[in-house]
Amino acid sequence: MTDTKRLAFSIIQFLHDQLQSGNLSSGAQESLEVAVQCLETAFEVSTDDQSLAVPMTLPEIFASATDKLPAQSQANNNSSPKTLSDEQREEAEQLKTEGNDQMKVENFAAAVEFYSKAIAINPQNAVYYCNRAAAYSKLGNYAGAVQDCEQAIGIDPNYSKAYGRMGLALASLNKHTEAATYYKKALELDPDNDTYKCNLKIAEEKMETSSPTAGMGGVDLAGLLSNPGFMNMASSLMNNPQVQQLMSGMMSGAYGGMGGVGGGMGGGMGGGGVGGGGGVPGPGATSSASAGDLSGLIQAGQQFAQQMQQQNPELIEQLRSQIRNRTPSAGNEEQP
Repeated sequence: MTDTKRLAFSIIQFLHDQLQSGNLSSGAQESLEVAVQCLETAFEVSTDDQSLAVPMTLPEIFASATDKLPAQSQANNNSSPKTLSDEQREEAEQLKTEGNDQMKVENFAAAVEFYSKAIAINPQNAVYYCNRAAAYSKLGNYAGAVQDCEQAIGIDPNYSKAYGRMGLALASLNKHTEAATYYKKALELDPDNDTYKCNLKIAEEKMETSSPTAGMGGVDLAGLLSNPGFMNMASSLMNNPQVQQLMSGMMSGAYGGMGGVGGGMGGGMGGGGVGGGGGVPGPGATSSASAGDLSGLIQAGQQFAQQMQQQNPELIEQLRSQIRNRTPSAGNEEQP
């Protein structure tokens, strides 16, 4: 406790010296006076108790301690990375090879372990980090893959595969703009790589997807209809009077269009037309009427989508994510 009081005494003494220097504003002086009072109360110390004084003032103690830092820093700057023996390098390479073998049989967790052991032996090898990033991506640990790619790029800024794998990991996190940036860098370093070209094109297409209904053709319809949230939302919407009126208008337009089409079929195929009802227009049919009906259907569909978006935006966002998450397939990822 005595040493603690001595330290507090030295700090209080230093603050008193600053107050007496006259170089502080009135606000700063007031703040230091409050600080001194708080320290004196907390540690039960007073500047009158000279028995707590030490041979050196606080600035002198600080200067004495920091005098050694430049030499230490110089020694640290001159220190070289850990030198590996040939046996250690060979062991690390063997661990990497074993990790690659595990990747081939899709044992990704074991691959991560082998790559991690290789990194522990030789943390300055960019390939080990990049390979582990591939394994992390296969396991769905995209954040880990991003970190390993950053490590690999830090070690070797010209390692194209690290940029490519960074792009894959970011795309899996729906960060398509950033992914495109890394694909472009990968192509700068490896211009003839078709994988990077394909993945860049996919990322740019994802970037253009902005509206809630864009890309709905890519949704698995069977999976959509089996989604309880979607079906509940659809049922609720169909009971909405505004939606019922909207659907009534859609159906009226649809039947009107079918009648026009049926007439076209009759004219194009003769009296022996199939069923005499709606179908594909014959050669003599015109499309002006059906074009207007189609426009109405599109408009009604857009309104219906807006209603869905307003009622359950979270589910719509899930559907959009399902579409966007169709990241490049395993065939577009280079092997370690």
